[in-house]
Amino acid sequence: MAFTPRPLNPYLSARHYFGSEQRRHRELAGLSLVQLADILNSSKSALARIETAELMPPPDIPDRLDAAFGTDAHFHGLYELAKKEIHPDQYRRYMDFESKAEVIEEYGEQALSGLLQTESYAREFLRCQRDLSDEQVEQRVMARMARQERQRSDTPPFRWAIIDEAALRRRMGSPEAMREQLASLLAQVNTPDSSIQVMPFSAGLHSLIGGSLTLLTLPDGTQVAYEEGIKAGHLYEGPDEVRKWRRQYEVLRANALSLPESALMIRTIMEGYSSCDTPPS
Repeated sequence: MAFTPRPLNPYLSARHYFGSEQRRHRELAGLSLVQLADILNSSKSALARIETAELMPPPDIPDRLDAAFGTDAHFHGLYELAKKEIHPDQYRRYMDFESKAEVIEEYGEQALSGLLQTESYAREFLRCQRDLSDEQVEQRVMARMARQERQRSDTPPFRWAIIDEAALRRRMGSPEAMREQLASLLAQVNTPDSSIQVMPFSAGLHSLIGGSLTLLTLPDGTQVAYEEGIKAGHLYEGPDEVRKWRRQYEVLRANALSLPESALMIRTIMEGYSSCDTPPS
């Protein structure tokens, strides 16, 4: 099937500009995507996705483009800008990556991640964002539950979650809702498709305090990292950047409780919730 170029606004971001410049120089040279792929020893599909800003250019592509088109360091410079910018549609891109990932590794400090939340927990969590209407809360709850459907499919991704003890002890909603949430976590601690560890208070300080981190491994082996703070998140696609985040995650994993120890802590906190309004100590 012939590739039909998608309209592209080159001034939306550095990544969009990179894609539009690749297309412009390719068309000026009279090359098809197949021909350019042969010259660069790349794939047609990857180059097509670069041209539509759907894919961050791999690190070796900019210099190959400069060599192919005789553009000095033009594409190299665009790549340096693109990999540093906060992409305008990065959360949409992250969600697209998540929907395809074969392995999902997460760390969350103050609250559970959306992929781990029960419906009741998600509703209470979203109500804390006071700028959302009741209708918007319900829409986001349903969207959050829809994200979890893949985990119940015949081909679920493998998930590894590290949860800070604070997220387990902070009550979200009624005691009954928290028991339901903790029971859901307990069932996922050690299964063929999921592992959950707890990062206890006793572990002390670590490099990811104050935020959350998700590492995604895609079917082709590509890895991306998504780091999120209170008000903003950042998607990292460069191999060197992702490698740095992975090292921090591996240190965290090594210092977290073992799977049996994590199950014991979750069970203990869960059993501490009663029908009264007093959260467990």
